[in-house]
Amino acid sequence: MDWLELGRNFAGFFIVLLFSLCFHEFAHGFVAKLKGDDTARMMGRLTMNPVSHMDPIGTVILPAMTIFLNTTSGAHLPLFGWAKPVPVNVRNLKNPRTDMFWIALAGPGSNVLLAIVGTFILAIVEINFVTTNYITGLRALMGQFIVTNLFLAFFNLIPLHPLDGGKVLARFLPTELNFKLEQNEHITSMILLVLIVAGGLQFLAVPVILAYRFLLSMAGVY
Repeated sequence: MDWLELGRNFAGFFIVLLFSLCFHEFAHGFVAKLKGDDTARMMGRLTMNPVSHMDPIGTVILPAMTIFLNTTSGAHLPLFGWAKPVPVNVRNLKNPRTDMFWIALAGPGSNVLLAIVGTFILAIVEINFVTTNYITGLRALMGQFIVTNLFLAFFNLIPLHPLDGGKVLARFLPTELNFKLEQNEHITSMILLVLIVAGGLQFLAVPVILAYRFLLSMAGVY
């Protein structure tokens, strides 16, 4: 086992995921505050401090296992996870149905924004570091940053509760139907967990790869 490579991957890729998850949750809290709910700030969640957002399984155990397997076995499992959801008090919102739509959409939207920013940073790296010894590592790190954020965006847009996609879809569903879906989100949570463990989320590779190639072409990287 190459312990040095494993250490580099943990140091680089885990930080990428951690930053992306924190930014995702911060975006939820920030938009909620703009819509009138200050719960996230009062509970110390309107921050980029990873300690405030960490979930033991989704932020630590699952990503660590993925990095370990990818490094030691040559697997190509997608690096993703989740953090503790930012609390939102709908009673503080002026228009709960519409406001929750934007609050939910802010999470995946923040990851798309990071992927776009990462693409242009990669373009700058290609211009300024192409002849240096650092180019291979920088390409891998920025490529992972872009792909991770795209995967987080598409994963969270799956229209099932408790994911953001379920709350986005709720804006267009009858209130009674959405209430039933929310009441049974423990079932969809189990379905999602089984899909994750069984590798059933590989279908997300298609939109992620297409979006990744589109961003690179727009930035003129490849």
